[in-house]
Amino acid sequence: MGGPRDLYARHRASLGQFTRFCLVGASGVLVNLLVAYLCKKGAPLIWPQAQENAVLWDLPGIRYNIRWYHLFSMVAFLVANLTNYQLNRSWTFQDRARSWFGPFARFFIVGLLSQLVGMGVETALMNANSPIQLPSDFFDDSTGLRTKWYWAHLIMIMVTIPVSFLLNKFWTFRSARTARRRGEP
Repeated sequence: MGGPRDLYARHRASLGQFTRFCLVGASGVLVNLLVAYLCKKGAPLIWPQAQENAVLWDLPGIRYNIRWYHLFSMVAFLVANLTNYQLNRSWTFQDRARSWFGPFARFFIVGLLSQLVGMGVETALMNANSPIQLPSDFFDDSTGLRTKWYWAHLIMIMVTIPVSFLLNKFWTFRSARTARRRGEP
């Protein structure tokens, strides 16, 4: 059992991991936003009906539906999740385990759960009947910086980061932490 010095070292190491996780996350945010932007701009060239707020799929029997921005958000998540996993695996948590797919499955599940929660936040920010909707008088889609969905998407990402870090640290990459404690490379 370690003393106060070991405890300090563990907390310092965790702070370093959190910092690296945030840097990887920042790169992931950029990847996510770039892919989301490309989806928003490119999809209507292929499918003219693919306007971000247009209904993609009407959910029968309820008043809610899937909109194009949900699909754009999911595509952006998938690309960013893959790049974030590889960076977190090799740099943040220094996981040198032979298996790539086992930890990726856990990372993907964590990301998917965060994405689903985040999409609820994103939907609430976009919905005109929501108490937390972004104000349409400012976010009027007149310019890129006033596009409501871009801001809703960015806020969604920010909401999911702390939960994603904790779940990845203690579940996805736990084998790397255990190996380091045993002195393995």
